[in-house]
Amino acid sequence: MNWAEAGFEVLGRHVAWADLVGNVCALATLWFAMKRTIWTWPVQFAGSVLLFAASISAHITGNALKQVLFGALAIYGWVRWSRGSRGGAPLAVRSATGRERVALVAVLAAGTVAVALLFGFLNSRGLNVSWAPWPDAYIFVGSAVATWAQGRALVDFWLLWVAVDLVGVPLAFRSGLVVSGAVYAVFFVLVLIGFRDWRRESRALEAVTT
Repeated sequence: MNWAEAGFEVLGRHVAWADLVGNVCALATLWFAMKRTIWTWPVQFAGSVLLFAASISAHITGNALKQVLFGALAIYGWVRWSRGSRGGAPLAVRSATGRERVALVAVLAAGTVAVALLFGFLNSRGLNVSWAPWPDAYIFVGSAVATWAQGRALVDFWLLWVAVDLVGVPLAFRSGLVVSGAVYAVFFVLVLIGFRDWRRESRALEAVTT
């Protein structure tokens, strides 16, 4: 057993430490995002490293690739939020424009199809990169789009996470990642709260600007 598989038993199910601690970081990331603090991004980066290891051990390639992308997007978000909160100013959030929303949905749809076909092709070649290519691809692309929108401080990123969670919860449980499945369920509630708070802040800023 490698370090990513090390863990303990709960009700007859193995819980990997990498999965547990990585998801604690993921929850902390969401909490920091709700507060619009720069700590969102270094914590997300640390969680991505741990969840990558856990996903590789569970043979969930799409989720593992998602964590690689999360690591890169954490750096992007860190830079964007640092610029947006210079001098101690609170991060300014806003709703996406109609054009941005169309672009986000289009990238999600097209990206899911492309990645799912890629996973299916690799599976047919005997590489077995994913046992569920379509939901795996959807989670991978949806998470990337949501995190990119988060880096740009768009209120709409919370709604994208809702869409991802609706598929991520059942897939994680079916894959044996009990902690990830439970955390996804908690995410769903916190995401709704985060959306409410960011939308309220966005409307307040728009009123001041107007």
